Amino acid sequence: MADARTLLKRYWGYDTFRPLQEEIVDAVAQGHDTLALLPTGGGKSLCYQMPALMREGICLVVSPLVALMKDQVQHLNDRKLKAACIVAGMRSDEVTATLYNAMAGELKFLYVSPERLRQRRFIEHLRRMKVGLIAVDEAHCVSQWGYDFRPPYLQIAEVRAYFPQTPLIALTATATEEVQEDIRKHLLMRDCRTFKGSFYRPNLSYTVLREDNPTACMLRTIHRLGGSGIVYVRSRRLTQTVAYQLAADGITATFYHAGLSATERDARQDMWMRGECRVMVATNAFGMGIDKADVRYVIHIDMPDSLEAYFQEAGRAGRDGEAASAVLIANPAAVDKLEHGFDTDFPTLKYIRNTYKALCNYYRLPMGSGADTQHDFDLEDLCTTYNFQVREFYSACRFLEREGLISLPDREEAYSSLYIPLSRNELYRFQVDHMAMGNLLQAVLRLYPGLFNEPTPIDEGKIASRCMMDATEVAVMLTQMHAMNVVEYKPRPVKPQIIFLSARIDEREILLDDAHYAHLKTAARRRLDAMRRYVETDTVCRSRQLLAYFGEEGADCGVCDVCLGRRHDSLATEQDVLDALGGGVKMRINDLVECLERKGCQKINPVVRQMLDEGTVVLDDDLYLALSK
Repeated sequence: MADARTLLKRYWGYDTFRPLQEEIVDAVAQGHDTLALLPTGGGKSLCYQMPALMREGICLVVSPLVALMKDQVQHLNDRKLKAACIVAGMRSDEVTATLYNAMAGELKFLYVSPERLRQRRFIEHLRRMKVGLIAVDEAHCVSQWGYDFRPPYLQIAEVRAYFPQTPLIALTATATEEVQEDIRKHLLMRDCRTFKGSFYRPNLSYTVLREDNPTACMLRTIHRLGGSGIVYVRSRRLTQTVAYQLAADGITATFYHAGLSATERDARQDMWMRGECRVMVATNAFGMGIDKADVRYVIHIDMPDSLEAYFQEAGRAGRDGEAASAVLIANPAAVDKLEHGFDTDFPTLKYIRNTYKALCNYYRLPMGSGADTQHDFDLEDLCTTYNFQVREFYSACRFLEREGLISLPDREEAYSSLYIPLSRNELYRFQVDHMAMGNLLQAVLRLYPGLFNEPTPIDEGKIASRCMMDATEVAVMLTQMHAMNVVEYKPRPVKPQIIFLSARIDEREILLDDAHYAHLKTAARRRLDAMRRYVETDTVCRSRQLLAYFGEEGADCGVCDVCLGRRHDSLATEQDVLDALGGGVKMRINDLVECLERKGCQKINPVVRQMLDEGTVVLDDDLYLALSK
């Protein structure tokens, strides 16, 4: 087999490696278990793809996202390298053909999700393959102390037992020392070689803006920065709302979340990648593995719950090495809401055990039975039957999933939801004009009083009983009102499923260790506190704060809001305004104020008023400021 530099030129077209790539490739090619920590854009995929070419056999790649797998397969096929993936939605004959090609040595790379490793049929075929390398992408997902733990990743250790001499490479862009140790432990890594690249991004400026109106702040920021970008929000509903707000302000935008069909997600992603729209508004389901180099900004209008998540998402800006911005708009109300939801996400151990008992009773599973059975998951009816709160009950179910007892559908696929975006007065006028729908809305509001605040789980059957209607009629009427923009109605997908992975046991036998649970909660609390400190600390360089969190020392970056504020913390002058409006630039007064405040200037409005009085600057018919000619 050719050496690494020859392969680099032949398949990737480069003459030189990026930092640490050659050392990582060499370690893996020699058969060493390897942990590679490289920042977003650091070239992680090459670190397993190249040594796979240097070793005999197929490379099994475990990856968390379908879009990421398809993207990698396409890139490899474009380079005339034989790769395939097995994903949900493929026909049975397609899966079979892919497996037989892999067993016959017709493939060099096979991509699968961690959930695939739980399937007996796949494992039977896998054991008949000649596996030369196992690559684990987004390896932080294996750590229970990390921000994005996924229980199926723990199956990788079992797969290793079938290939005891096969090396494994784990790759991630975000991992604290604790998470790194957990990765090595759970993946059974032997004599592990660890390579850690610097997380410092000199071209990326970090900014925190404390605003009561994050939407207005976002619009000003995008107009000022220009170019292509990503806006991250925490809920699916907000992706659509914010995208519409951007479009109304003249900014082309689309939205992306896991609730869209695969076809819709691919189409929206392609639009943004091709530059047909400037801004992608998305939940954290978007961005992993996206190779768009000219992203000029990443804006968060909701606070993430960890610095790991924030650093990874913010790092998608400026991958071309040009100046880019990571802006976090800290809305005090949203920050408090995140804080208040923390305890709900960690129910007591007694509550978790009671949840398991309730699930087994609801599905009438006798002791010792139920393994590998699948059932309709009616979250609303479950919570109503046993008087549980939805969020706390679902959080408890997630802990049961971590213990390998059940497998759950995504939370937002488990129930219908309803939200009323109108004011109470607007809704009243609608009810008066539409009596039949008005009566339905009155019943809905009695059952679910929080509909004006946020999307709320609903049960169409319960509503139908209150109104003496059929559940189908209720769904039709809510759909009609959704089309009229009176409500935002998201019907529950057809029969989301819960799977019992093992036979029912006595809930007292669930091995939830008190110390282990306390450690999980403490780790999550520590992540949230670190995120909050980052938002509230305006005396230490943003980049320095982030590097310190990941165990790296660094100097002040000189370009974040803290560094610029320290350098220019002074009253605004006429020269500041002249510099900002130089070269024929026009700005609204709010944009000018924000631009100069980012540079640390204070009391800007008096200076602008004086310059208007003196005729140094003028205000045009569209209320834009410009230098007088």
